[in-house]
Amino acid sequence: MEKKLDIQQFKGQFRLPKCAIPKRYDLTLKPDLSACTFSGSVQVDLSIDKVTNFLVLNSLDQQIHHVSFTDSENKKYCPSDVVLEADDEILVLVFDDALPTGDGVLWISFSGVLNDHFVGLYRGTYVDGGVKKNMACTQFEPADARRCFPCWDEPALKYFRLYSTSSIISCRRLCFAVVTSHATFKVTVEVPSELTALSNMPAIQETVNGHLKTVYFEESSTMSTYLVAVVVGLFDHIEYTTASGIKVRAYCPVGKAHQGKFALDIAVKSLDLFTEYFSMPYPLPKLDMVAVPDFSGGAMENYGLITFRDNEFLYDELHTGASRKQWITIVVTHEVAHQWFGNLVTMEWWTHLWLNEGFATWISNLATDRLFPEWKIWTQFVQDTTRGLSLDALEQSHPIEVEVHHARSVVEIFDAISYEKGSAVIRMLQSYLGADIFQRSLSAYMKRYAGKNTKTEDLWSVLSEESGIQVNSMMDTWTKQKGYPVISVKSNDNTLEFEQSQFLSSGSFGDGQWIVPISLCLGSYNRTKSFFLETQVRTVDISELLYSSDSNLSPSKGNDEGKCKEHSWFKVNIEQTGFYRVKYDDKLAAQLRKAIEENCLLETDKFDHHGVLDDTFALCEACQLPFSSLLSLMDVYRKEFDYIVLSRLIKVCYDVAHISSDSFPNSVNELKQFFINLLLFSAEKLGWESVPEESHLNKLMRKEVLMALATFGHSETHKEAMNRYQAFLDDRNSRLLSADTKQAAYIAVMRNTCSTNRTGYDSLLKLYRESDEGQEKEHILRSLASSSDPSIVLEVLNLLLSDEIPDQDSVYLLSGISSEAHETAWSWLKENWDLISSKSGFGMQPTWYIRRIVSPAFNLRGGRRGRGVLRKPPETYIHHDSETEHRKNSDQSKVGGEHKTRTIPSRADQIPSLQGMTA
Repeated sequence: MEKKLDIQQFKGQFRLPKCAIPKRYDLTLKPDLSACTFSGSVQVDLSIDKVTNFLVLNSLDQQIHHVSFTDSENKKYCPSDVVLEADDEILVLVFDDALPTGDGVLWISFSGVLNDHFVGLYRGTYVDGGVKKNMACTQFEPADARRCFPCWDEPALKYFRLYSTSSIISCRRLCFAVVTSHATFKVTVEVPSELTALSNMPAIQETVNGHLKTVYFEESSTMSTYLVAVVVGLFDHIEYTTASGIKVRAYCPVGKAHQGKFALDIAVKSLDLFTEYFSMPYPLPKLDMVAVPDFSGGAMENYGLITFRDNEFLYDELHTGASRKQWITIVVTHEVAHQWFGNLVTMEWWTHLWLNEGFATWISNLATDRLFPEWKIWTQFVQDTTRGLSLDALEQSHPIEVEVHHARSVVEIFDAISYEKGSAVIRMLQSYLGADIFQRSLSAYMKRYAGKNTKTEDLWSVLSEESGIQVNSMMDTWTKQKGYPVISVKSNDNTLEFEQSQFLSSGSFGDGQWIVPISLCLGSYNRTKSFFLETQVRTVDISELLYSSDSNLSPSKGNDEGKCKEHSWFKVNIEQTGFYRVKYDDKLAAQLRKAIEENCLLETDKFDHHGVLDDTFALCEACQLPFSSLLSLMDVYRKEFDYIVLSRLIKVCYDVAHISSDSFPNSVNELKQFFINLLLFSAEKLGWESVPEESHLNKLMRKEVLMALATFGHSETHKEAMNRYQAFLDDRNSRLLSADTKQAAYIAVMRNTCSTNRTGYDSLLKLYRESDEGQEKEHILRSLASSSDPSIVLEVLNLLLSDEIPDQDSVYLLSGISSEAHETAWSWLKENWDLISSKSGFGMQPTWYIRRIVSPAFNLRGGRRGRGVLRKPPETYIHHDSETEHRKNSDQSKVGGEHKTRTIPSRADQIPSLQGMTA
């Protein structure tokens, strides 16, 4: 009875007790692909710090068959009780005879089921000779290694320090003793002899026994359990050996090895680039990359064995557009970067997730820029920053460093805060310290903590040592509190007044305060000033800028230099390096807008154009600017032909159209015509077909412009799209539809589809069923739900309840639901939620449904967006915050938020006339 009661001490705990620390795992797995089960055994070398009657580790969805422990004197102990606590995801082993201190070996045999939910060791499928067959794959991040084998499933237990002065016998009263653990893994798998088996390390031996073979892998370097990986399937592969002897392989579906060549090339170049950048060689003898047909996320950085969703890895000239080529580059560089930032040096606990994801996101852009400078990836980076700004403007946002109590809840912070905001504040810090000092600091950080675990403070400490600047005091304001400021700027003769306040998209006011690195320029990018805003308000003397003689002014080509100087415009947050918004007083705003009209801002990059447009929309959304300000600024870009500016302009058009469909539906068509007119200039210059030697950015621009015109109902675009689509149906080898223009054509087809004319829908669905190209299927799925007829969209949504669409591909279909059908989609989700939850299981799919259906439906019902901004007269409304955007595995989400009532101040000019703007 006493021991039964003692077991209760381990229930409801967020972390495992540290009386036993793993040093080495010897893992054997035997997947049965026919029965969709697996069995195995694990032998764990342990260091026991205190005499104990209990061993507590993680286990979930497994059957435990045999357990024993052997101490350093070769004495064997068998547990008197084996307790699996499913709610706490732990396995408690109770021993009548206390286990002594020192080293020992724990042996466990177990079995489980190959699940269909893309977590743990799960079942996937591949096609061989037209026959669908089973394969096996692992996905352990964040806390699903425990679904595959019993283990200490915490990131810090690759390297753990524990300090103790207690000599008390009971594990529950253990306090602090010095223990250091470096956990390595030796993996063995038994698989059908015709299949390929992969793990983190190279295979060192294979033995064949009839139709089965046993593959033995080399023992790994130190790593956390979430990075262990096994893949079993049928693949073709290509390989390359680097100058330093690293063998890099790309494993692809049979017959598609050539489609792995681009990703392989990127990975090889990235290894060299990161080796140089971190002054630290890649630590493993090989790097395998595998395109997995059934995969819930985009990719996973398993040490030495990166797994990818096949659509985000395979590249084919005919079916892969420019945007996907760019995305493959970013994804591959992101995951290769993790081999250093995340795998070699690992966060101590999930609270510091952003150290993995924020840095990998930032440095993947750095690598992409080095590999393809013509893509101007840093100007595109600001679009990612916008996602972080949008999410962090919600009252229910969270800090970059958010306390994670249970590993299962970490899925809630795989979002735009950890990724986009995390990477943006890193860019802000690099800009402040300088690129050379920042690189030198990261190199020192890698050397100091290689093979170990770290916290955010460890990074700040190294950066402070290398730079001589106390980094932590500034950065704590950005990582330990949620939100960010809007900087209000007022002019007064020779001074500017800067005031910071927390920006919230609801229009409410927060109480956050930051140490903000401010940069500004006056009339030229050669007249600049930088300083810290450490208090709420600061007045800055700008006399030296106003009266300085600048003989090196470089206004944009084709503009009158004097004209640009005359306007004396100010731009705050140069190149959008700061994670904040800027609100100018009326005088400064008018001057800046005039400078934009006169093309006085830099033409070489369009960071600042994007920033001004993005800030104006956000301030309008928060009722800090009138809607007329936004429309008039948008009209300035009527003849814009730069991808980054047009891309943001199009996104603003989508957002305003979405808001207006609820706020003033009678004006929606007029607004859409205004949006169409904004894009016609660029559409006419681009056309439908690329030209020889066309730039990558023009290809990106063509896709987005044509998709927007198709969505907004431009009749000429629809007509041309339908003609090209019919030509494509008649001849699948037709060049009239490229990978960059197909989705625009498919949207046009569905926008012309309704219940009385379903020809387009039927033909697209037939095309989907006949295609064996994943990226072609994705184009179709992203378009199917774009019909303006809710009954057609309902029919499309019902496909998700069948086996017609793979579960992992549901995200594509959900992303294209038309605004006219959001209420229908919301009703459909409520009616079918139990079935969807059951079908999706504990994977990330439920989050996709919430994000794509619930949030838009709540916004349309009077949510956080638009009702105060766009409706006249203003009204009191109930505020619903949309839920956090998840980027990786997520098995739960919350809907809605606090209900807040506020009154929008009346503005006479909220709904300006569009006459003259739509001509």
